Amino acid sequence: MTLIRIPMGFRAAGVMCGIKKSGGKDLALIVSDVPCVAAGFFTQNAFAAAPVQLCRTHLKNHEARAIIANSGCANACTGKNGLADALKTARLVARAVGCRVEEVLVASTGVIGPYLPMEKIGAGVNRAAQELRTAGFHDAAEAIITTDTKIKTASLDLEVSGRTITFFGMAKGAGMINPQMATMLAFVLTDAVVSAPALRKAGRCAMERSFNCVTVDGDTSTNDTLLFLANGCAANSRITPVGKDYKIFESALTDLCQSLARQIVEDGEGATRLIRISVTGARSERDARKVAQAVATSNLVKTAIFGHDANWGRIVSAIGNSGASFDPEKITVHMGTELLFAKGAPQVKSEDGLHRIMENHEVPILIDLKSGSKYATVWTCDLSYDYIKINADYRT
Repeated sequence: MTLIRIPMGFRAAGVMCGIKKSGGKDLALIVSDVPCVAAGFFTQNAFAAAPVQLCRTHLKNHEARAIIANSGCANACTGKNGLADALKTARLVARAVGCRVEEVLVASTGVIGPYLPMEKIGAGVNRAAQELRTAGFHDAAEAIITTDTKIKTASLDLEVSGRTITFFGMAKGAGMINPQMATMLAFVLTDAVVSAPALRKAGRCAMERSFNCVTVDGDTSTNDTLLFLANGCAANSRITPVGKDYKIFESALTDLCQSLARQIVEDGEGATRLIRISVTGARSERDARKVAQAVATSNLVKTAIFGHDANWGRIVSAIGNSGASFDPEKITVHMGTELLFAKGAPQVKSEDGLHRIMENHEVPILIDLKSGSKYATVWTCDLSYDYIKINADYRT
């Protein structure tokens, strides 16, 4: 079991308050003992949920003390009542933990449409506030999951200017996962002393290289929320948006987010395989992303890999539909060590070799456009019968 480290000055709790029909934990509370520098990134969906709208307002000062997140009800497409409920939730937390309302960030996940059961939320907030502890992050990570089959956490330590900085992250996500921000809920905490511009810059870079490089089903949620909190308890020299310390900080934040993003794809609804699409030789990073994303979101590619069907033409077709600029006669396509396509013609020598590759937990697809020096990697998963079952019965 991997040892999880928690940054100094943070406590958490995860409790049952009766939102989930299953009776599982469904309310998570994270609190810093001192004010934090904060940054957030949110869904690009036009129907942004009430908690997303509230967070955008509360983050204008780049400060926070607490995160409250519920599962089982998205509080999305709920109009003025939904906004009022999100604000009331923040007020309940502020009163329970002793901070300003504006220092509370709110997140929700679950079914779109229903209103939050505010009496249950109120009781749950009070219970969670009483149970806050350093060891409470496992419960909190459990309380935010929906169709996930496992909790998703990661941590790491970092030496900066002779001081040890700790990072911790937790995430949920298994369906409605597609890059347009950070398609899930994810909360990343650190005890580093860092300026607000540096945290936002590093957070955006980490997001682009992690959560924006994964897809499960091509759908983007109304509630996608990625929050970064830094409380300064490590007492390191202040990290600004330039210099060696910033580069070390940004790299560590990216590593942590990539771990969480990969865990999301590995736990994709009904998934049996992790698929890594690496594109090299592109004229621009945008072209590389287009190609990787086109293959990653192709249901034909994903179902073929689920069925161990060596139907490599689906990969080539997806590349052709990407809109990227390249010469079709120059590109090469590999699955693992097996060459599939080159010089505009098939190159498969052994379908048995492809079958063996597709039986592995991770299936690598490598595409060289031979048009430049830019590259990109996107992670996805296969598409199985269970994905249909899960989403056909989601509310029942």
